[in-house]
Amino acid sequence: MDFVEMIKNRRSVYSLDKNMPVSDDKVFDLVRDCVKYVPDAFNIKSQRVVIFTGAKHKKFWDNVHNELVNFTGKNLSRERIYSFAAGYGTILYFYDMDVVENAKSQYPLYADRFNDWIMQSNGMLQFAVWTGLRALGVGANLQHYNPIINKMVQNMFDVPKSWVLVAQMPFGGIANAPGAKPDEDVMQRIKFAK
Repeated sequence: MDFVEMIKNRRSVYSLDKNMPVSDDKVFDLVRDCVKYVPDAFNIKSQRVVIFTGAKHKKFWDNVHNELVNFTGKNLSRERIYSFAAGYGTILYFYDMDVVENAKSQYPLYADRFNDWIMQSNGMLQFAVWTGLRALGVGANLQHYNPIINKMVQNMFDVPKSWVLVAQMPFGGIANAPGAKPDEDVMQRIKFAK
């Protein structure tokens, strides 16, 4: 499959199950390689991930639901949260603020740009993993329950306080494929300057 086809096939898959088409090793190898090779400004290596499956995956989404109930006082999003728990595993995306602060002091001329650059790198990492998972036949979607869940995540996974949570990616077998993407005139979003 060529690169553009891989991009076209990457979709938000919300109907996940535990029937993985590949081994855990394939998923872990993909994530490891993406973390290693996705670019980061000044090669500061700021990106971090946590991957988990099985009982830890279910407990995580139970905890997300509980945190949302505590925050809102309402039992919202239960069905949606448990659709993520129906998947096989989750990938959490972080950046390490200690690494970023060190880069800012090493390169003071660019200090005000590093916050943008680390988010760009994190986005590239998410996209690379997401596209790679889909190429393996694995479905995934991207969620953002932070900062509501930040303290819970820090406690559950014993991550350093300098790790800042950016996104959560539940993944698994594809129980139901998403519908066709709506057509658009993409040229409304592109300008060729000659």
